[in-house]
Amino acid sequence: MHVGFIGLGVMGRPMALRLAASGTPLVVWNRTPERAEPLRAAGAEVAADAGEVFARAEVVLLMLADEAAVDTVLGRGTPALAARVAGRIVVHMGTTSAEYSHALEADVRAAGGRYVEAPVSGSRVPAEQGQLVAMLAGETPAVGAVRPLLAPMCRETFVCGPVPGALLMKLAVNLFLITQVTGLTEAFHFAERQGLDRRLFLEVLDAGPMASAVSRMKAPKLRERDFAVQAAALDVLKNNRLIAEAARKAHLASPLLDVCHTLFEETVAQGHGGEDMVAVLHAIEARTAEAP
Repeated sequence: MHVGFIGLGVMGRPMALRLAASGTPLVVWNRTPERAEPLRAAGAEVAADAGEVFARAEVVLLMLADEAAVDTVLGRGTPALAARVAGRIVVHMGTTSAEYSHALEADVRAAGGRYVEAPVSGSRVPAEQGQLVAMLAGETPAVGAVRPLLAPMCRETFVCGPVPGALLMKLAVNLFLITQVTGLTEAFHFAERQGLDRRLFLEVLDAGPMASAVSRMKAPKLRERDFAVQAAALDVLKNNRLIAEAARKAHLASPLLDVCHTLFEETVAQGHGGEDMVAVLHAIEARTAEAP
């Protein structure tokens, strides 16, 4: 069975490379053609356009930046939608609003296709290592067909019931991630400005109960001021907005998230949106510089 993969960005390309390395018969496409060249070298077939991916694959994985990109690739709102999705399983792996995904499922099913949500938790390095965690939602037969296909990319998969259960789960996980990394960054800034040895602070942190896979990934980046992207600040801001909107619609308070939202807005406004999420350090440093 051919598997299609569309969207070869920071996350999509290493995910697709894991599939290719596992021997999955893979056909890929990306709007920027050069991003597909490593997949060609890894043995995947590179399609001329998105339509060719759907024509050749029975399951198509979408790892796209936003709702507009998904709609464009699917031809949603045009006759192309039915031509592309009928008889196929569409797997939405990006992060969008739950409402969008729920409506997309209805459109795909009406056009004769099946639909699975499969957002993943993890950034570029876990994607490269096949250590992502996937959350799946959809009708049981479709989820059952998709779940084994994710094994080369994911160390665990969890079934989250009907759509949009997986996306809501992803938003809940991301709320913790965003506040956790922002807290780590602020603590690092505090230690540094108090004159503490930065390396010693991070060693103490790593030896104690606050240590985690996330802190062990982000701490060296803070120590070295390495802002090379693993999870981009601009993407974190997008996720923050999605979580905040979901919280407002459910009449939920999200005080920590709201503070992080402002800090990531400041980070992006300062020109650091393409850097890793620990670049929120720039916004914290700017606030310190302005403090009386």
